[in-house]
Amino acid sequence: MKKRLVVLTGAGISAESGIKTFRDADGLWEGHDVMDVASPEGWQRNRELVLDFYNQRRRQLQEVKPNLGHLVLAELENEFDVHIITQNVDNLHEQAGSTKVLHLHGELLKVRSINNENFILDWKGDLTIGDVDDNGHQLRPHIVWFGEMVPALEEAITITQKADYVAVIGTSLQVYPAASIMHYAKPNVPVFYIDPKPALINDLQNPLEIIPMNATQGVPLLREELLKLR
Repeated sequence: MKKRLVVLTGAGISAESGIKTFRDADGLWEGHDVMDVASPEGWQRNRELVLDFYNQRRRQLQEVKPNLGHLVLAELENEFDVHIITQNVDNLHEQAGSTKVLHLHGELLKVRSINNENFILDWKGDLTIGDVDDNGHQLRPHIVWFGEMVPALEEAITITQKADYVAVIGTSLQVYPAASIMHYAKPNVPVFYIDPKPALINDLQNPLEIIPMNATQGVPLLREELLKLR
């Protein structure tokens, strides 16, 4: 039986592939206030703006590739039962070859009905006003916006409770409830935290190793550490 490695990834790992993050720019995401493009209120105010914003993000995703951090995490499936829980809405983990990826905050390449959150479609092109579900209801990005529930949270907690090792990569640990997930690991489970500007963690019972590097540097080092423990 392979040991279970649970990996929580944030915007930092995608940033190294060229996907910009809003937390590095005073609350602006590609020039927009995040509440205008990533909240139910923003959607109600200006649906066309929101749709255009995610159309641009979708196009941008076609132009970027997984980086070494993504690729090494995928390769770790050869030695471990790897479960990735990501805050990112891109599909770079899947592109790299990871097979067990749970998206906490939705997926850029999917859309859903505004009337039925379980009506979800794969969607690679632009989404416009007039694109509707089978009952004529407008489709929206399949993204968890600020103020919305995180449907995948319970599954993420269950996965983490069964971890033998936990790695946290490229996240400022400022976004809740995602930042709380590692606290559900059993107390004896080692936690590795990879980030060039690691946040202060005061309330973790687990053995903690901080690797103050970006993902492309830190994930290969993580692999070496895990192979020693295996």
